[in-house]
Amino acid sequence: MARRNRYDAVIIGARCAGAATAMLMARRGLKVLAVDRGAYGSDTLSTHALMRGGVLQLHRWGLLPRLIAAGTPPVRTTNFHYGDEVVPVAIKPAHGVDALYAPRRTLLDSLMVDAAREAGAEIRHETVLESLVRDDDGRVMGATLTSSGRTSEAVQADLVVGADGTGSRVAREVDAPIVCQARDAAITLYAYWSGVPDGGYHWAYRPGVSAGVIPTNGGQTCIFAAMTRRRYVASIRDGRQKEGYRAVIAEAAPDLADRLAAARLETRINTFAGRKGYLRKPCGPGWALVGDAGYFKDPITAHGITDALRDADLLAEAAARGTRRAFAAYAGTRDALSRDLFDVTDAIAAFDWDLESLKMLHRRLNTAMKDEVDYLAGLDTGWPTTIRLPASQAPAVPLQI
Repeated sequence: MARRNRYDAVIIGARCAGAATAMLMARRGLKVLAVDRGAYGSDTLSTHALMRGGVLQLHRWGLLPRLIAAGTPPVRTTNFHYGDEVVPVAIKPAHGVDALYAPRRTLLDSLMVDAAREAGAEIRHETVLESLVRDDDGRVMGATLTSSGRTSEAVQADLVVGADGTGSRVAREVDAPIVCQARDAAITLYAYWSGVPDGGYHWAYRPGVSAGVIPTNGGQTCIFAAMTRRRYVASIRDGRQKEGYRAVIAEAAPDLADRLAAARLETRINTFAGRKGYLRKPCGPGWALVGDAGYFKDPITAHGITDALRDADLLAEAAARGTRRAFAAYAGTRDALSRDLFDVTDAIAAFDWDLESLKMLHRRLNTAMKDEVDYLAGLDTGWPTTIRLPASQAPAVPLQI
């Protein structure tokens, strides 16, 4: 392989997880190439919501002002609807964060790509992984890439990172084992609306159904309806998405259904057909996984982007250190911060709760999120070596966001 094709890290996937990882590695002085099969600024299915940990990361990286300047609406209240009971939670200022945000992926992903390029990373779009390259001992030492309109190119790298989503080619090629598997997966229908009043997050629950309201860019609101696979198969399949979507929203959140009568549906209804969550082994000889490639959970808790930005930071630090101990710390910290978030999300996605037990799950989720934020807030004071978890063993605290 030619010397000019040699990198410290090659990242497969350049959306929010991969681009953030590329940016952070480049800021630490690594020579980085990130590639993505999609076009720059293309859209993807997403709940959009950033929880406090995700907003904190953008603040720490100096990127939050760009997100705000692009017109991303601030979210200052989160409302939990348990049947007819509404529990509003104000977003209290902490760690430089005084609001939450839910950017369109066309904005967030391109913002991260721009920041990665500014940091010195090389980014190529419409480029796919053809195969991994290994040495005689089986260690990953590079990748063969194919770009649109070009022949294949082999690149050498000390580390190849899979940031290529739930169907990760990198994870398949290295046969990354699943170390934790979820039991359940909800079916979720999404659509964008305009003219929806009240700019806060809303999460609505009744037995067997859920709905969410997530304000995003361009005056639009992402509204989702979630249910069990059994319900979806019985009542929504075969071209009845629109009717079923509205029916679930009306059941989960009657007040929201009334408000939508005066709103405008701007898009078709998209279906996320459900996928059981997992934690994969996140690293091995010459390779690592970040974002959904290594850790995926049901979108019903809207925490995927936040955890992707968290893990980008953890992996970039490990790559900069470059030692076995550093990568072991990446794996251990990721798992410690993820397990309670993962388990609670799985329990909520199962829809086998009543409203009182759901409140307890949300308190447990809140504790895990607070532990995550506290950990991220401490990253700038030095590379942490220990972490107190699992959060499920901590006392219940009032809901905070």
